[in-house]
Amino acid sequence: MKYLIAIVAVIALLLTIGYIAGNSMRQSPSNASESNVSMVGETQIIEIKAKGGYQPRNSVAKAGVKTTLRLTTKGTFDCSSSVRIPSMNIEQLLPASGSIDIDLGVQQAGVLHGTCGMGMYPFSINFN
Repeated sequence: MKYLIAIVAVIALLLTIGYIAGNSMRQSPSNASESNVSMVGETQIIEIKAKGGYQPRNSVAKAGVKTTLRLTTKGTFDCSSSVRIPSMNIEQLLPASGSIDIDLGVQQAGVLHGTCGMGMYPFSINFN
């Protein structure tokens, strides 16, 4: 009985450590950054890396501007290699390594939400 309690305690501890480590690696909403957004001519480019989720997880972009979402992968074989933006009916498989551009058109002010193909890894773009 002592061994069973010890095993359960060790498993609970390992799960807690894994949960804390996983959450600390994800970018929080307060870390939203415009550094991944640039203008090329009249088009706004939002660059997001896809591997084990999306980085940055939160982006800030300008509303009312022609926008392209550029997703870049490098050896990505997890579910983040498939992106979904439900409000725009977008479902796109990404290459294992490389970049793909998705035309988002001209977005009005608001938040555009996306996820991986399984819905495990979310990302958002806040258009101001």
